[in-house]
Amino acid sequence: MEYPGRVIIIGQDPSGKQSVVIYVLTGRSPSSQARKLEWKQDAVLTKPTNIDVVRRGNVDLLIYPSILLFRGGIAVSNGQQTSDIKDYFIRGQNPAEILSSALKNWDYEPDAPIFTPRISGCVAPRGEAALGIIKRAKDGSSTREIFQLLMTPGAGHMICTYNGENRDPLLPFAGKPLDLKIEEYSARAMAEATYEVLEPVDHEKDFRVAVACIFSRDLILNEYDIKIINRNK
Repeated sequence: MEYPGRVIIIGQDPSGKQSVVIYVLTGRSPSSQARKLEWKQDAVLTKPTNIDVVRRGNVDLLIYPSILLFRGGIAVSNGQQTSDIKDYFIRGQNPAEILSSALKNWDYEPDAPIFTPRISGCVAPRGEAALGIIKRAKDGSSTREIFQLLMTPGAGHMICTYNGENRDPLLPFAGKPLDLKIEEYSARAMAEATYEVLEPVDHEKDFRVAVACIFSRDLILNEYDIKIINRNK
């Protein structure tokens, strides 16, 4: 994918003992590029590297909590809806039901003419997880798709905002989450592998902004490792 936009990957490491959550930022505009991912108090936050440049875009759509970790779960998304996913998280409830409830009052992003989809995910204890996407329909309404994930050792599931082509207008992601292999056993190794695979080829423009990877050993005890790679330090 030359330009996937924002990316969420959820899965398990090869041992099946760790839940894996990856969030990827790529950007084409200066305001989207002028960002980084920052770790603070059990949260991965999307923050500006240059606030004046970020303000040239829609700050509400560019600055938000990307990943929230809490006792019993992980919430991840490409917008302010991450906080709602955490707030709607009820232990023992099906992750797909959690996403459905948390996203019911959200629509696609109001960034015409692209209308970027909102992508979201959550992970619960016992290896349960779900991904969701909200897209714009032809009549301007919002369509919501929620995918319950089958979590198995060494398998990941990926959803992104766009279909991967660098074109105008950008086309939204379509279909079910993509399956991929998770071959690493640590957050550092997985983050580095993810960042590397996004490296442009044949002198294409480098759209990479940042990658954050969480490896969680125990969601109840909130035990995890994290690695963040930012292109702009």
